[in-house]
Order: sequence, then C-alpha cells, then structure tokens
Amino acid sequence: MPVRIITDSGFDIPDQSDPRLTALPLGITFGETTYADGVDLSNDRFYELLIESDELPKTSQATPYAYQQVFDQVRAAGEEAVVITLSSALSGTYQSALTAAADYPEVHVVDGKNATIGQGILVLYALRLADEGLGAAEIAQKVEAAVGRVCLLALLDTLEFLKRGGRIPKSVGTIGELLSIKPVVGVRDGEVVMLGKARGSKNGRNQLHQQVEKFGIDFTMPVLLGYTGLSQKLLKKYLEDNRAIWEDVVAEEDLPITSVGATIGTHVGPNAIALAFFAKN
Repeated sequence: MPVRIITDSGFDIPDQSDPRLTALPLGITFGETTYADGVDLSNDRFYELLIESDELPKTSQATPYAYQQVFDQVRAAGEEAVVITLSSALSGTYQSALTAAADYPEVHVVDGKNATIGQGILVLYALRLADEGLGAAEIAQKVEAAVGRVCLLALLDTLEFLKRGGRIPKSVGTIGELLSIKPVVGVRDGEVVMLGKARGSKNGRNQLHQQVEKFGIDFTMPVLLGYTGLSQKLLKKYLEDNRAIWEDVVAEEDLPITSVGATIGTHVGPNAIALAFFAKN
C-alpha cells in the first residue's frame, strides 16, 4: 500500500516537491493579517516583515479539521500515512493530528519533538524508509525510535528576539546585546534550551563546533544545515571555519542547505545558523 508522509510547515527541507509529501501550513499573524506559512508567505517575505515589525508575529497550529481533510484524501487514494509533527512542547499541532487520526487506523502519528530542520531530517528519514518499501506502521515505529537521536543546534546572532518573545528577561537581553553575546541553543525533550553563550561571532562559531563534536554526526543518516534571514553568509563562514567535519565525508557543495521558516525564525530572528543531524550511537 502506498505511504504518504504528512508534516506541517514547522519543518524545513530544501526540496519539498516529493509527491508523497504533504505539509499543512501553520498560521502566521502580523497585526491584523494572517498568512498561511509557505503558501502565501515565503521565508524571505517573512523575514522582511519580522525586521519591519515592532511586535513579534503570532503563530497558530494546524487544526484537527485540516488534518481530517488530508486523511480523507489518504483514504480515498487507498494509501496509508505517517504524520510527523512539530514538537508537542512547542505547538498543539501534534494533539490536533492525534485527535484527527482517531477514526483513521491507516494513519500513524509521531511527535517529532523537534522543529525546523530537526523535524526536517525526520521527514527525510521517513521518505527514505518509504523508498525501502516499508509500511506506515513500521516507518512510524522506526522514526519514533530515532527521535531521541536528533540533534538540532543553532548559533543566534542576537538575543533581541528571545527578549521580545519573553523567553529571557529583558535585563539579560539588554546586557547580552551590549556585550555582543552570541547564544548557542538546542532542542532538548522537545523544547528550546540555552546550551552556552559566547562573546562575538568567532567564539560563537567555535562553541557551536564544540557542541557538534560532542555529539558526533552520523553521516549515514540525513543531515541538514539552515540559516535564518535573507543571507547564507554566516553559515558559509561557519562551514569554512570547520571544514574538517565534512571534507572527508561530503563535498561542501553537496551539503543540503535550507532557509529556516517562520516557526523558529520568529523566536531567534535573522542571521542565525543551525545544524540538524542524528547523533552517532
């Protein structure tokens, strides 16, 4: 039976054209205007609006009804499906998918416990398993077993957006800006956590590199690199400084790079760089 992989726009992968892949858009609201993420709001336009706006946008989850509509299509096509959602600790989207799937035994729901490219590599892994001919139940089981191995690490250019979103005290954010503090963050148990702080961009890139080395990258599994904002410049600088991680395994031009969308971009702001990979066992 054909398998469809369903996710939400909280994920980010470079090529979303696979016909077996369906992504439900999350809502992004600036002021009085609500956009469907990835449908009528591109990542570039999102960052333009984010920089121009005095207030952070609000994000809204995919609804059970939206999932039901997709599940009806799955059933009508004689397919089965695996749903991989944005972390349940960050959004109610997982609960929406679970609620909708109650009447669809052919649909299997997995809490990705991650976001953006961390969620993205789980989707790529699921598509790989589908290529191998596995059924939806087995794909869901293997993806769920791999969730704990996913490492999402990011170097932020500024504390401003964490401060504006209330995720750190204003006083900490202000002092951090004055001292040019570059925070390194990650996802742990489905939530964004601070892993370290460095003064200046070079020290920040070094600290990010140390975190990557701490876990080790399993290059037999999907890997993604991401950036926020309108330029890959800082990510390219990181790759140049830390070429030893990749050069014996993959050519730099073959590394998959993608723009990080609104779900995480809202909270970290532009000019952040991120890596997602499966840690070595």
